[in-house]
Amino acid sequence: MEKENDNGILVNKDSDVEKYETENIKNLIYTIREKQVMLDSDVAMLYHYETKYINLAVKRNKERFPEDFCFQLTETETENLRLQFATSSLEKENYGGRRTLPYVFTEQGIAMLSGLLRNHIAIQVSISIMNAFVEMRRFIGTSGQIFERLTNVEYEILEQNKMLTEHEKKFVKVFDELQKEKTAEFKQSIFFDGQIFDAYSLIIDVIKKAKQKILIIDNYIDDSILKMLSKKNKDVEVVILTTQNSNIRKLDIQKFNKQYPVLKLAYTNKFHDRFIIIDNKELYHIGASLKDLGKKCFAISKIDDQEYIDRISEYG
Repeated sequence: MEKENDNGILVNKDSDVEKYETENIKNLIYTIREKQVMLDSDVAMLYHYETKYINLAVKRNKERFPEDFCFQLTETETENLRLQFATSSLEKENYGGRRTLPYVFTEQGIAMLSGLLRNHIAIQVSISIMNAFVEMRRFIGTSGQIFERLTNVEYEILEQNKMLTEHEKKFVKVFDELQKEKTAEFKQSIFFDGQIFDAYSLIIDVIKKAKQKILIIDNYIDDSILKMLSKKNKDVEVVILTTQNSNIRKLDIQKFNKQYPVLKLAYTNKFHDRFIIIDNKELYHIGASLKDLGKKCFAISKIDDQEYIDRISEYG
C-alpha cells in the first residue's frame, strides 16, 4: 500500500524484503538516446510500488528530475523497445492500458528517486540497481573496444569487397568485349575445303539466333539438318523448303517434332541457291548445301535487304 507524506515522499508499508540479483537487474537496463535507462514500470516493480505512484512522485518533484535524470519515451521509441527486446511491460495488451507513454530513469534519476521512497527494501534495491548500472557501464566499455575492433575488421572486409567488385566490373567489361568481338555482326565468310566444323559452328550460331521462326531453303537437304536444328531455341517454328529428291523422310520429321516441335517440310522447285531466313529479319545466302558444309570451298553472306527477305519468305 503506497501513501505520500507531507513532504511528497512515498511510503510503502506492505512490501516484503526481496533480494534482487545484479544480473537480473542488468536485463532491465536499456540504451535509449545514448543513455542507460530503466522503465518506470520496472523501477516500480523493483521498489514494490505501482507505476502511477512512481510517476506521480516525479511529477510533484519536477525540479529534482531534469531530462538527464528522467524523460518520457516517444511512440516510436516505445514501439522499437517493444519489438527489439520483447519487453513484457510494453506488450500491447499491457501497454494498451496506460494512458501515457512510459517514462525512463537514468542512474542519476533512480538515485534521486530512491531518496523519495520510504520502505524497508528501498536501500537494498537501490544498492542492487546502482551495482547493475556499474556492471553495464563496465560491459559497454569492454564491448566498445571489441566493437571497435570488429568495425575495423568489417571496414577492411568492405574495402576488400570493394576492390573485388572493381575487378569483377573490369572482368565483365573485358568479357563483354570478347563476346562482342566473337558475336560481331556477321556479314560474310569463306570456308575452304576441310573447314567442316567451322562452317557447322557458324550455321549453329545462326540457328540459335532465331526467337520465332527459321526458314531453310535447300534442294539437297538430308537428315543431318535435323541435328543442327536440335540446337534451336524452344518453340521456334522451322520451315524447310526442298525438292522431292531430297534425302529426308517424313518419319524423320515426325520423330523430330515429338522432341523439338515444330518442323514443317514443303516442296518447291523455285530455288537454285540455298538460303536461311531468321525471324523474317535476317537473310543468309549459302553457297553450298547444308549437308556438304566444309567439303569444298564456299561462301556464306548476309543480305541486308528487307524487300528480298519479304519476297523469299512468301514461299515459306
